[in-house]
Amino acid sequence: MKKLKFYAIGFVPGLLLVFFILNKKGASCSGYLPNSRVIAETLSKEFKYSEEAKAAMITYKIDEKFVKDSIITGGKVDFDRSHAQKKPCPDYTITYPEKNPGYEISFEKCEETVTVNGLKKLK
Repeated sequence: MKKLKFYAIGFVPGLLLVFFILNKKGASCSGYLPNSRVIAETLSKEFKYSEEAKAAMITYKIDEKFVKDSIITGGKVDFDRSHAQKKPCPDYTITYPEKNPGYEISFEKCEETVTVNGLKKLK
């Protein structure tokens, strides 16, 4: 029992110290999940828009900034409807927001570019 007390006395403060140091530096494990990786890779590429997507953006009064900063960044990849293993350009579907989605976007992610093929308002 005495050893357990000494272990706890060292472990708990050490854990808190590490937590606060890593938290201050902005470290997190969220970037390793498949949803986060797809979104990060998508945002790092050049965007192109199909005529259908451009028409939908005009209809819903949505600009490119909203597509990138809100729909893609805050959305959830629907892996059931996406084809992540498709060669050479996998296609994905993202719904935004995660809870009670209002928008759905479909795109192809190639080596250099992302082509937005469709944008739908779900409500």
